[in-house]
Amino acid sequence: MTGGKLRTTDFDYHLPPEAIAQHPGERGESRLLVLGRTTEERRFAELPDLLNPGDLLVVNDTRVMPARLRARRSTGGRVEILLVEPEGPASWWCLLRPGRRLAPGAPLAVEGGPAARVDERADGRFRLTFEQPIEPHLEDIGETPLPPYIDRPVEPRDRERYQTIYAARPGAVAAPTAGLHFTSALLDALERRGVRRASLTLHVGPGTFRPVKTERPEAHVMDAERFEIPAATAVAVAAARRSGRRVVAVGTTVVRTLETAATTDGLIAAGPGRTGLYIRPGYEFGVVDRLITNFHLPRSTLLMLVCAFAGRRRTLDAYRHAIRSGFRFYSYGDAMLVDRMR
Repeated sequence: MTGGKLRTTDFDYHLPPEAIAQHPGERGESRLLVLGRTTEERRFAELPDLLNPGDLLVVNDTRVMPARLRARRSTGGRVEILLVEPEGPASWWCLLRPGRRLAPGAPLAVEGGPAARVDERADGRFRLTFEQPIEPHLEDIGETPLPPYIDRPVEPRDRERYQTIYAARPGAVAAPTAGLHFTSALLDALERRGVRRASLTLHVGPGTFRPVKTERPEAHVMDAERFEIPAATAVAVAAARRSGRRVVAVGTTVVRTLETAATTDGLIAAGPGRTGLYIRPGYEFGVVDRLITNFHLPRSTLLMLVCAFAGRRRTLDAYRHAIRSGFRFYSYGDAMLVDRMR
């Protein structure tokens, strides 16, 4: 089922601009809106009290690259490069801004790094070839790719703060933001509580922030993203489901990865893959029981996923509650703990 009778405007809500978090709070000190049988306001640090011993917490261990580069065209005009996905050590699919007049063959002088050439343009993206592998230069010349609704210059602390504490595998251009709330102390407390933890990797792409602009949600096309599920995680999910323990996804990226890899018996297949799974109301979940997530943009695929998980009216009512209560929204904002609607 796809929820085809719904329109994109059915996933709209009004958010005062001041509710968009422009700076991160202290890690672990955010607020938590619990959406279960009732709606309850808690602190994220109380998460161990809200999960059961034996619950399986699944996190996304992708690491955000300093993927934003500055360059100049042969005419001297400035160009911003956002690295998206590698095709090889020196070849990357990118977003360029502005990119309208950049045709294949156009040279780019990258500030502080190796020169590049536009090789191909397809579906709004550009394939660049650099004179030498670009990744070794990123820590020195790259900027943290903060999302567009954070309307301020990048600050030095963003390099660490726009990263989960368990980030391990570079490749994302956006953080799996539900994980930004965790601290080492909180993970230790969860372990003492008896909550188990497993990880997977989904390299978050720029499409995660892209609003749905079509009148009908089903006309929108998701960007495909790379993922990998370790064998140990597939085993842990299987054990949890067979014993009736809950699978708790930290973030929509984990939901999409687990549901993409789900087999007909509700288990998941290990290994690498790509997902363009587009979850919206009508989707039948096979793996995930609870979701930890931030508050998402109106008309976004992320909000549609949460609406599919918890119910559209229930979710939007919770968002209105959060706005009235002064919760902070989006990447550096507060969080929700959501029970799946049965």
